[in-house]
Amino acid sequence: MTKNLILIPGLLCNHDLWLDQIAQFEEDYDLTIFDHTTHDSLSEMVADFLQDAPESFSVAGLSMGGYISFELMRQAPARVEKLVLIDTNARADREEQAAARETLIRRADSEDIREIARELTPFLIHPDRLKDEELCGRIVDMAADVGAEAFQRQQRALVKRPDSRDLLPQIACPTLIICGAQDALTPPKVHQEMAGLIPGAQFHQIDDCGHLSTMERPDQVTQLMADFLAE
Repeated sequence: MTKNLILIPGLLCNHDLWLDQIAQFEEDYDLTIFDHTTHDSLSEMVADFLQDAPESFSVAGLSMGGYISFELMRQAPARVEKLVLIDTNARADREEQAAARETLIRRADSEDIREIARELTPFLIHPDRLKDEELCGRIVDMAADVGAEAFQRQQRALVKRPDSRDLLPQIACPTLIICGAQDALTPPKVHQEMAGLIPGAQFHQIDDCGHLSTMERPDQVTQLMADFLAE
């Protein structure tokens, strides 16, 4: 029986976010990279995806991918076999966070998306990795691939997203939560909160790692995922 694994990228990210995990799992899983670029609401993204999705699947989502995973759990909980939440957050935006997104939406009308991505990069990776030109270049290239218009749609979807904490106690499938210890956007405390609300959830923190853990510490993330999915 084919095992299906859905990988959901974060904001301004594409399949490259999951490059190392794809290499690990492509032989044993039918992989799908979730397209989160064409709608400006999470509910529409998920409803569109579910029309042609496998009957059952495991899901891994990072950051925005986690927010989409929560919407999957709202719309089709019985179809999700296992859930992996990475560097994400169940809370809705605070007022100042929503305002910051609105500012970025406006800036993307006239500014180069690559420059916006370069400005955001220090918030996405561990400070020590800012000297890693290859990693920083991959982050900017992903942003350019997603493009300004899709970025604006993504930000509008995130501004509108609901608080998912009331959903978490209802999650019945096995759940793995991973975060970078130095994640500046979704720090360990919000992952610990999720782990306390999801029944039986496993929680792992990766040292010397920021927000984009699948790229920063790919070996550790991949091993944690492999062990969990094999259980």
